[in-house]
Amino acid sequence: MLHPFKAVSLSFKKAPLAIRELIALDEAACRRFLHTLHHDLGLQDLLVLSTCNRTEIYYSAERDQSPAIIEALAQMKGLANVAEYFPYFDVLDSYADAVQHLFEVAMGLDAQVVGDLQISNQVKTAYQWSADEDAAGPFLHRLLHTIFFTNKRVQQETSFRDGAASTSYATLELVEELTADIANPRVLVVGLGEIGADVCRHFSDSKAFNEVTLCNRTRAKADALALECGLQVLEFENLVQGLKDADVVISSIAHDSPFFTREMVERLDVLNFKFFIDLSVPRSIEAEVEQVPGVLVYNIDTIQSKASAALEQRLAAIPHVRAIIADSIAGLQDWTKEMMVSPTIQKLKNALEQIRQEEMDRFQKKMSPEEAKRMDEVTRSLMQKILKQPVLQLKAACKRGEADQLIDVLTDLFDLESQTTPA
Repeated sequence: MLHPFKAVSLSFKKAPLAIRELIALDEAACRRFLHTLHHDLGLQDLLVLSTCNRTEIYYSAERDQSPAIIEALAQMKGLANVAEYFPYFDVLDSYADAVQHLFEVAMGLDAQVVGDLQISNQVKTAYQWSADEDAAGPFLHRLLHTIFFTNKRVQQETSFRDGAASTSYATLELVEELTADIANPRVLVVGLGEIGADVCRHFSDSKAFNEVTLCNRTRAKADALALECGLQVLEFENLVQGLKDADVVISSIAHDSPFFTREMVERLDVLNFKFFIDLSVPRSIEAEVEQVPGVLVYNIDTIQSKASAALEQRLAAIPHVRAIIADSIAGLQDWTKEMMVSPTIQKLKNALEQIRQEEMDRFQKKMSPEEAKRMDEVTRSLMQKILKQPVLQLKAACKRGEADQLIDVLTDLFDLESQTTPA
């Protein structure tokens, strides 16, 4: 076995939103859970990742600890009847499966929106929490830094992250294009359907927009989303003034007939260009609105066409991404195998150093300080030359999966069982 690395995963693939909401952890909860797993269950190489689409725990342990992890998670969330939630989890109890899965999650291959860039930032944040808790061992440090390097390669060498592959993100990109020549553009989002709410979250992550306002018939819903995203709220009664002030109006209103009519928009007395983006099905902006001078209308088909083109480009890049991941995992495996023989190498160094020191002690009294210094340099150099070949042979044997025999030979030859490896 390369390393006892494992994972427990609950994601959108098996768990509906209602279940994911119950299990999800915020930052404070993630940090508390890390502490619990590290100190109460004694788990190492811990990573706790929780997003709107997944809650996953990565860890190192000789035996499968998934039942204890799920029970601890349910207890933290105050959930009764833990067995009810077990079917929603995937258990990855082998090194190969757990490592492959984390790579695919971090690269965005396993995301709802293929190539999602946000997930790689979420993995970095989770890693920071693990480091803060002192729950990341040498293996996890190496794994995560390999993942970060792989992510850079994917970004630089493929088109996997190009374009907006989700409807909500494509909306943000369209607004960026439309307002490229407008200083400090004002955006008004009316109605908070599922896509509209996602668009608001993307706006909150963007540094290009400082004046984004929400307007909804139900004020409480607008207040909650505005608080989450750090955006402004407009009273529904003041909608007309908000429409006059806005450069871009995004409609996500659920209604059987168009809410924005040509007559309503004509009364706005548009002086400069005003952009309306309709994310609703059925449409919430009347088709005739575009006949109003200075008004341009974009509907959901335009947005989804933009997203579909980007998605096709990303899907075409997947084989290249997988090849880069495979290359990175191969390098990680070589390092992991070498880590298995590092205690033997250290013991061998200790054994030779002990012999060198004993011989130096025997002859040092008969030498001048200058001679002793030169003898120290010579013997150190000689020891390094003696060590070189066994170390190279051990590392080569690791890559062939044949290190055990050589370790036994060296252990017997130099009595390495009596050596201790410094912590």
